[in-house]
Amino acid sequence: MTSLWTTLLPIIIGSALVPVQVLITVLLLRSEKGRRTAVGYVGGLTTVRLLQGLLFGILLSSGSSMSSDDHTTRTSVILLIMGLLFLVSGVRSIRKDPDPDDPPPKWLTMTQTVGPVGAFGFGVLTLAIAPKFWVFTLGAIAAIQASPVGQPVSTLVFLLFVVLAEGLHVAVLVVAFAVPAKSAEVLAVVGQWLEDNNRIIMIVVSLVFGTWFVAKALQGFGVI
Repeated sequence: MTSLWTTLLPIIIGSALVPVQVLITVLLLRSEKGRRTAVGYVGGLTTVRLLQGLLFGILLSSGSSMSSDDHTTRTSVILLIMGLLFLVSGVRSIRKDPDPDDPPPKWLTMTQTVGPVGAFGFGVLTLAIAPKFWVFTLGAIAAIQASPVGQPVSTLVFLLFVVLAEGLHVAVLVVAFAVPAKSAEVLAVVGQWLEDNNRIIMIVVSLVFGTWFVAKALQGFGVI
């Protein structure tokens, strides 16, 4: 189980620390329809991750008869791909190139007028059109299936992955619902901070976790 979490936690953190996605949640909370649209957006993110989990769970379960070494090799391949995606993202951030996995910039301006259904669509498309986040979910499923836990525990661990991967979204929603009178000021500060620090966050997260995943993959291949 310890080995599982050393792989899963970096995937969770990498999935959660996406400033642009969290900024959309913050902007939706500050919009005309506020909390309903933000819940719709997070609901869209959650729906895609659950469907990805179901799809990858079915596909990877077809290899349930694989040996432990085969599971390790498959997981290492996925971790290597994830590491390279992180490193490429970090280099793009250093060069100030746009991240192709980021939502279109016009979505930030549309957050002020979109309704709950449209926000749900934003959430769905945010993950559905971003290959990196498909690989992240695939990596989480592969790591879970490679661990020596039964199916019920595997399902619970994946659901926990989904919740934690959306932890920052959940946190700002809790603030908005728990202290609505003060949330506007808090969310304004959070939103500005995310806008100001988006690039540096992505550089640090991408390079640190990219290096981590590549090292884990090479360890799995027996290179180091």
